[in-house]
Amino acid sequence: MFDKLEDLLIRFEEVLSELGEPGVADNQERFQKLMREQSELQPIVDAYKEYKENQQTIEDSLSMLDGESDEEMREMLKEELSDAKKRVGELENELKILLLPKDPNDSKNVIVEIRAGAGGDEAALFAAEIYRMYVKYAEGRRWKTEMLSLNENGIGGFKEVTFMIQGQPASNMRAACTGYRGFRRRSQAEESIRPPSPWRLCRRPRRSTSIWI
Repeated sequence: MFDKLEDLLIRFEEVLSELGEPGVADNQERFQKLMREQSELQPIVDAYKEYKENQQTIEDSLSMLDGESDEEMREMLKEELSDAKKRVGELENELKILLLPKDPNDSKNVIVEIRAGAGGDEAALFAAEIYRMYVKYAEGRRWKTEMLSLNENGIGGFKEVTFMIQGQPASNMRAACTGYRGFRRRSQAEESIRPPSPWRLCRRPRRSTSIWI
């Protein structure tokens, strides 16, 4: 994995160099191709650079701990070391997802459908909570969201909600699914299509709630 990441880092620098060439925008086809490649590589490069920074922090902290006698400083270094190790683990998982093969639908918009299952009002409240989580996730990445349909239960819960995420979210929505059973992925251009089979399953939620994407 890391050899591939190094190759992608080199390619990213090459793309930036090509985009900086005089007159690159004169050839719009080449320019657009380079811009798309930069956009695809950017999240991978950002995550990999952060990974390397945290790996360096781990090495530096371990080295400093060996020669540090001040207890207060040692505690500070241990905390820094613990945070860096945790972040490295998170970034490894993120990079594995980012390196998954591209789907032809990745550049299209996404329709997300969330349905409350067994559990009555509590399941509906949980469905509303999941909806807000996805919207916040999308807003944090500057994707636009549009409500398509909503069926409320009268106490702030959602029996069913369908909304669209606009931008380039499809490939990233796989990373958003980190704890919910019944996660179904379906990409589209501007209209809903049937979800594929078999279903993509994630871990079981607190209440039965179906999430279709």
